[in-house]
Amino acid sequence: MTRTPAEWEPHERTIMGWPCRTELWGAALDQARADYATVANAIAAFEPVTMIANAGSQAAQARAACAAAVEIVELQLDDSWLRDTGPIYTYGDDGERIAVHFGFNAWGEKFEGFDRDAAVGGEIARRLGDRVVDGGMVLEGGSVLTNGAGTLLTTEQCLLNPNRNPTLDSEQIESKLAAALGIETFVWLGQGLVEDRDTDGHVDLIAAFTRPDRVLLQTVAPGNPNHDNCAENARRLRAAGLQVAELPLLPYAEVEGERVAGSYMNLYICNGAVIVPVADHDSDEQALAIIAAELPGREVVPVPGLVIAYGGGGPHCITQQVPVRDGR
Repeated sequence: MTRTPAEWEPHERTIMGWPCRTELWGAALDQARADYATVANAIAAFEPVTMIANAGSQAAQARAACAAAVEIVELQLDDSWLRDTGPIYTYGDDGERIAVHFGFNAWGEKFEGFDRDAAVGGEIARRLGDRVVDGGMVLEGGSVLTNGAGTLLTTEQCLLNPNRNPTLDSEQIESKLAAALGIETFVWLGQGLVEDRDTDGHVDLIAAFTRPDRVLLQTVAPGNPNHDNCAENARRLRAAGLQVAELPLLPYAEVEGERVAGSYMNLYICNGAVIVPVADHDSDEQALAIIAAELPGREVVPVPGLVIAYGGGGPHCITQQVPVRDGR
């Protein structure tokens, strides 16, 4: 049976994309590129990194900013969120690594021009020599989390939004994901962060599996507009039989005149480490300690998080893991 490995299983590499959508980043584009490079370099200390960039000046910028250990590959991109546009990898019955390539429509057509991003996941996988299969629906990688043992975590806000798959109900979505990713158990949370301006409640901004039966979950203090939604998400997780570790910290800062939620939850687990966005806030140290306790044995590596959060995500949103080739 098909199995989607957990993020903490061994990786062959991480794939990323170089920021390029000027209408998204505006005056923050240069800083976004610098922060993406910081994330890439942090991961490259633990496993290979492949950075996808548009040919010409953008690829040259990526080469100049990234460490020598980061491979720069020239492919066409519209945007830089490889979690959502890259392949989602599974293992077949014989351990074959298979790339599942889902449809992509720029988070419900929120941006014009997404044909390149809709194609790049398959192009990356074929370049790596992997068999590519069609996922059969529109799906972004940041909208789902899997535990390596057949359980998938998502939000109703995103997957049931009519701007993705308007003809599919929850049962039909479950059927397609069961077939494509080998999922047996679905856990539906309600809402993502109210500050999530583009993705309609991606689950990787509020949760992370830290063990097959345990979820690290964003919670907030009473008075925060996310409080009731977070409490409901915790209730749903526990009702599904999952352990919940709460991360009750959500700092805010201003970036380019916009109030940004500096979520620590959009962390990325790589070989031997966990890459965590920080907000240059008093709560950073406590958040890093909570994450370290949840992922023992991994080095906790803080990276700048606020500008990437302004763009709509964090280290998890800008990365996609490629597991080792043989899943047996």
